[in-house]
Amino acid sequence: MKHKRKWAIGIILSATAAFIALQNVAAPTHDVETPAVIATISATAEPSPTVVEGYGDCGYMWAYQDDPELTVKVDEAIRQLDPSASARAEQFGEDCVYADGHSTFSAIETDFHIHRPIEDLTDNEAFGNWMAQVMPLITQIPRSELQGNNYGFVEFWFDKSESEHLVVRVPIQKYLDEGQEKTGAEFLQLFIETP
Repeated sequence: MKHKRKWAIGIILSATAAFIALQNVAAPTHDVETPAVIATISATAEPSPTVVEGYGDCGYMWAYQDDPELTVKVDEAIRQLDPSASARAEQFGEDCVYADGHSTFSAIETDFHIHRPIEDLTDNEAFGNWMAQVMPLITQIPRSELQGNNYGFVEFWFDKSESEHLVVRVPIQKYLDEGQEKTGAEFLQLFIETP
């Protein structure tokens, strides 16, 4: 029994270490130039590092941040289509976390989550028509109200119960490129992920 416990603890510690290492390695680079150490080379001396005042060192971590103002706007528009539906907006990006614990957030994209209660999980035509009705509302939001340089996604949740639902993620750029003329089951098929 003790050997199994030690083995399980070893696996958990290894998985945790791998996760932490992946977080550090997989953290995206930041477009903002971060002043750090600049090597000054003189003709008569060895190169020596010079610390430039400014941002300092920080670690990047993926992060989400609610967008309350945009949530209110989108939620109101969605409820006009269906009073039982709801929507929220959030920004996806990265936190630059400093050694003293404070952090700064930089948005990469704005994403949307739309929930709609449903009775039947097999009505693909209705799902596609609903999504095709919602997407123009999202794409008409002025770019100045969206955070980040990239288009995000709209994630549709069709909820029959807490454990029964269909989730379909629509990348906004793919919708603009391929989906604007589609409706019904054809629209759903364009975006639904199959195993």
